[in-house]
Amino acid sequence: MKKYKLHILKGLLATFTFCISALLLLPATIITLYPAEQIGGIREQIFIDKVDIPAKINVYRTAYGVVESIPFEDYVKGVVAGEVPSSFEEEALKAQAVAARTYSLSKVIRSGDSGFPTAHPNAPLCDTTHCQVYRSTYDLAAIKSAEWMATGWPKIVAAVDNTKGQVMYYDGLLAEQALFHSSSGGKTENSEDVFASAVPYLRSVESPYEADATHQNETTTIPITTFAQKIQSAYPNSSFGTIDNSNIKITSRSDGGRVEEIQIGSTTLTGRNIRDSMGLSSANFTIGISDDNITFTTSGYGHGVGMSQYGANGMAKEGYDYKKILSHYYSGVIIY
Repeated sequence: MKKYKLHILKGLLATFTFCISALLLLPATIITLYPAEQIGGIREQIFIDKVDIPAKINVYRTAYGVVESIPFEDYVKGVVAGEVPSSFEEEALKAQAVAARTYSLSKVIRSGDSGFPTAHPNAPLCDTTHCQVYRSTYDLAAIKSAEWMATGWPKIVAAVDNTKGQVMYYDGLLAEQALFHSSSGGKTENSEDVFASAVPYLRSVESPYEADATHQNETTTIPITTFAQKIQSAYPNSSFGTIDNSNIKITSRSDGGRVEEIQIGSTTLTGRNIRDSMGLSSANFTIGISDDNITFTTSGYGHGVGMSQYGANGMAKEGYDYKKILSHYYSGVIIY
């Protein structure tokens, strides 16, 4: 009897030990059984504060001066058509669709909290670069060829339909600043280096696949006297003193490589100030001074924050799918 009881105790002890060991190993087992994307999927169901996609969205049509109510997914299709070439890879078009959908949805939500922007007071969005470029099928039919409508438009429709309702979330909430630009010149920007605040998913990242991007190594040469006149006219409240070839110097750059500060005469301006006042494609520029002229050489097009559209297309050509593309340019987001 004693041996029988001892045998039972040993059995119970072995079972208890096995259970404890299994519990300790469980996290590692879950990671092994479920790849990172599936783990993310599990977290989405638990932690995401999912937003509802509206049936329609009001858009201010700038050329017509009216507000138009547009089915939401049709609006996204018009934005993709207005923002990127239909010749882009399918996965790049999908990435643009998700980014555009996220951005527009955030504008709808924010307009409910703080009212409409003064630029278009009766709608959360307009159809220009002030928000996102939107083109209706009527607009597209007027400016595109019949061949494009037969081949390019279906590609865009498919990209939007295949990502229907999908938006980006960060830390369980909608990623409200789903910004994008044409091309970065090789590296994107931290949001705070261009705009007012730091956004955790808008971090500077490499954008190596931009070989096909437009606006690379563009040069603009003007006399220094003309440059001085433009700067003084653009910033009349600043005291520059005498501006000549000895006191125009780039003094600092951002993490993304764009000009952060530049000395102009006796005043310091930002690279964005120069980009805006000189009509440059990007604040990612170098300067060269010879004799009485100044030459700006720029790379990239746009503000450089968030997704590079040409970089996304380059990634798609390299075999990345749209979720990988978005996760690269928007650090830490999940798509749901």
